[in-house]
Amino acid sequence: MRSPGAPAGPSTGCSRLADALGREEVRRALAEDRAASDQTTRLLGAAIHQPGAMGFVAEARFVVAGLPVVAAVFEELDRSAQLEIGVNEGVWARAGETIATVRARTGALLSGERVALNFLQRLCGVATLTRQAVDAVKGRGKARITHTRKTTPGLRALERYAVVAGGGVENRASLADAVMWKDNHWALLTAQEGSLSEALRAVPAGLPVIVEVESEAQLQQALEAGATHLLIDNQSPERLGEWARRAGAGVTIQASGGITLENVGSYAAAGAHLISMGALTHSAPAVGIRCELL
Repeated sequence: MRSPGAPAGPSTGCSRLADALGREEVRRALAEDRAASDQTTRLLGAAIHQPGAMGFVAEARFVVAGLPVVAAVFEELDRSAQLEIGVNEGVWARAGETIATVRARTGALLSGERVALNFLQRLCGVATLTRQAVDAVKGRGKARITHTRKTTPGLRALERYAVVAGGGVENRASLADAVMWKDNHWALLTAQEGSLSEALRAVPAGLPVIVEVESEAQLQQALEAGATHLLIDNQSPERLGEWARRAGAGVTIQASGGITLENVGSYAAAGAHLISMGALTHSAPAVGIRCELL
């Protein structure tokens, strides 16, 4: 798969572009749409076996993400499918620009069009919102933009990929990848009159630990427990800055909760190292793309 920003090239085999990205998700989507039983396309008779081409055209300005998934869609329907890249992953596309052209059997093009568009419009939307957030923190500290686990069920890997294509960084992918001590864990610990220090002693060696703090008392307990990654949730930039100074230079400060394009720069300027935005994946609008038979 090409890295974001790599030079665009001529026609490339879909298998070389797609690798394993999205294969399982693509197969599920094609099965859901019953692409192999396209009742309308088969009415065209022998014409569906003829070679054809389809262009994916931007209807607005957005950041491209998901071309490997488009490649996977058409390769599932026609192993000889070829994809020509017009605009690379992670690059802004202009309205009216052809971001990719697929060459395959006409029947495969028609049967795969909607599934390919669904993935591409969604992933470009995630990448575009991410890029807007990345641009909003430039020059206002060293904060990096990251995602949360508020992803579309079954599409997490693809949406995380789109965040990275948009200039963000990866966060924990699942509950097994790190300990993230959150509000309900605090509530149960308090009800049991337990200690955070005692609870964290059971963490397996090498597993990252992130402690969410929403109060002075939680901040104090987290620091006493030796936490080196604090998730400061639903606090003002001013409060985040104050707590970051108290935590000291060796502690990663992650801002979360109510972060928008309008205020993300303030959290970066206040001293956040990471800024996690659920909106990147749960609220990114799909972009406008149309398919044209060539």
